Formats: sequence, structure tokens, C-alpha cells
Amino acid sequence: MIRANLGASPWDVFHIGLYKHFGLTIGTWSIIVGLVIILSTCLLTRTWPQAGALLNMVLVGLFIDAFLAVIDTPATLAGRWVMLGAGILVNGVGIAFYIAADKGAGPRDTLMLYLTEVTGWSIATIRRLLEAGALVCGWLMGGPVSFGTVVFALTIGTMVGRFLPPSRRVVKRLVSYAQGSGGSEHSLALMAERGAVLEDFNQGTIRPHHYDGPWPPLR
Repeated sequence: MIRANLGASPWDVFHIGLYKHFGLTIGTWSIIVGLVIILSTCLLTRTWPQAGALLNMVLVGLFIDAFLAVIDTPATLAGRWVMLGAGILVNGVGIAFYIAADKGAGPRDTLMLYLTEVTGWSIATIRRLLEAGALVCGWLMGGPVSFGTVVFALTIGTMVGRFLPPSRRVVKRLVSYAQGSGGSEHSLALMAERGAVLEDFNQGTIRPHHYDGPWPPLR
């Protein structure tokens, strides 16, 4: 979305504003802001952060800097619009999918879920408010605000809210499949029993036609 040059996401507007004023990199500011949000949420909820939240905080920042280093702005306006649309879609699906894993959402999403629980408001509403707050702060610091920023701010909450239920179902099925065929105790016991019955002479059932020797049997 940053390289599409049609307006960054609200949080990236904020990160870019910090980058313009204080240096470092956009990804580094993403990590720093994420850390502040995680610590604040931990104080509010009086809980330790989950591993997924910490991994998200670090990896997203690293990926931002890595992709900015290798991706250029498309030469055509159509290409920039495609890149913008892909960025918004990937964000919506990705946020919903890793929240559904229940291993800890990202810093901003953890705060979103906490505020949703406390206020009783919808995920879409809370997300829009958080995006709007980050957008205003980033805009005041000179971050790139354009049409794409507004589209992202208005649609990301709805997208996460829509994709979250099916994402939970997909994750549940994947986990159930992995547990059913990937080495659960019950599956291993069934496999052991099957192997014993079919391969162990002492465990199998003796039938009249079981014998050694040439065909037909010689008596």
C-alpha cells in the first residue's frame, strides 16, 4: 500500500510521520508503536502478552522494511490501483486469519479486541475509531494521506468482521484434521492395533485356508 502511492493505511501514515520527524525506518517505528500498545494493553488487562502478539509486532516491522526495499511503485495508475486493492484485501484476510488462530493477535488487534469486549461495540466500529485516531496523528506529522487511506480506514473493520467467522471455521477444521491424522494418541493407538492384527501371527485370527506350502495343499 505504501508503494502504491495512493495513500498508506492509517497506522502506516502514523509510522511514516514518525519516520519523517525522528528518522529510523518505517518498520522500526511499527515495532516501537506495537510495543507501546502491547504494554498498554497488558496494563489494562493485567495479563501477559501472547506469543502471537510479540511475533506479529516484530515480523510485521521487518516485513515492511524488507518489502519496501524490493518493491517499486508501478509505472501505471492501473497498476497502482491493483497494488492498493491487493494490499487492503491481504490486510483484511490476514488480520482475521491470525486472530482466528487464538495464539495472540497483533498489538493493534489485541487492543481492538479488548475495547470491543469492554464497550460492547462491534469490531468494525472499534477498528474504525482506532484507524481514525492513528490517521489524524499521522496526518499532523506529515504522513501520506490520500484516497487509499480513506478506503482502508472505512473498509478494514468491516472486512475483518466478515472474514473472522469463516476464518475461525477454517482454522478449526485444520486443527481437527491435524489432530485426527497427524499423530494424536487415539490415531496412534488405532494404527498400532491395526498393525498388530494384520502383521503379528499371534494377534491375528487363524482361518482354515491359512497354511504354508504349494497349491493345492498336499495331505
